[in-house]
Amino acid sequence: MSIHSPKLPLSINIVIPLFNDWEALTLLLQKFDQTVPPALLSRFAFLIIDDCSASDEFSCPKPSGSSLSILRLYRNVGHQKAIALGLAYLADQPEQYATVVMDGDGEDLPVDIIQLVNASVEQPDKIVFAHRSKRHEGPAFRFFYLFYKAIFRLLTGKVITFGNFSLVPAQLVRKLAHVSEIWNNYPGGIIRSRLPYTAIPIERGSRLAGTSKMNFVSLVLHGLSTVSVLMDTTAVRLALFSVLSIGISFVGIGVVAYLRIFTQLVVATWASYLIFSFFIVLAQAFLISLLLIFIVLNYRTQQFFLPAKQYRDFVERVDVIYAVNSVAPIA
Repeated sequence: MSIHSPKLPLSINIVIPLFNDWEALTLLLQKFDQTVPPALLSRFAFLIIDDCSASDEFSCPKPSGSSLSILRLYRNVGHQKAIALGLAYLADQPEQYATVVMDGDGEDLPVDIIQLVNASVEQPDKIVFAHRSKRHEGPAFRFFYLFYKAIFRLLTGKVITFGNFSLVPAQLVRKLAHVSEIWNNYPGGIIRSRLPYTAIPIERGSRLAGTSKMNFVSLVLHGLSTVSVLMDTTAVRLALFSVLSIGISFVGIGVVAYLRIFTQLVVATWASYLIFSFFIVLAQAFLISLLLIFIVLNYRTQQFFLPAKQYRDFVERVDVIYAVNSVAPIA
């Protein structure tokens, strides 16, 4: 699909959450000018979500796209929540446009937006994610990331091979802003929402400046937040595992008791300890199952944060840095 196709969106909002990464953002905007064709770049309206950065060292280069605005937050809420607030802010605007969510460190390449746009033109009713076909992190990080994906699939039955880099069609922006789960985890919330989505293979780039804030602890917290979005499914799977443990314990107790009572086989003295161990496993599995049932029931009755309705509580102000034309206004 050519970038000159009349089917392309009239305007595309670019949402970039940021915390103290102003140097990387400046380099990223320069990369937009260098790699994105002008015909497509002129349709971009940038919305930077300033996650209550400690300093504002942003020196805006020459105008990239049609406009650039900075959404200032009262407090630091984290990467995922900043994305949710940005989407909620755009959903509250009179006009809706296709929206790209990307990181500001340069690992999401501006030129790859062309692939997302073309894929969205071919499947206009789906959110298009960038499936990471290649990563540039160290071996330890890649190992734990693969471990995280395996655990996620085991606990939820879902496969997650993508992150935040995505394109949301204009008609789905407001629907997505009413999905409370994106407050905890953006990709996990979309999986939970059952909004249609697809993924295309795109190689990940390298950070342009500074150091990554994603360490082992951050990765664990990110993984837990993703799993928590699908808490009810996870709880059911854990409950089934507990039931399986109970069944195995009953079988073990039955086998040991049968050998002891109904056969002439000499059963070792530790058989009684084995039966006692099976009883402990049985009791623990039963209590875990009972706890998970209450967790699921409580989860279904809770009223969660709704970004579309409550985002204003976090927004301090909106700074319009420039607006070249009125093709893609951000109010």
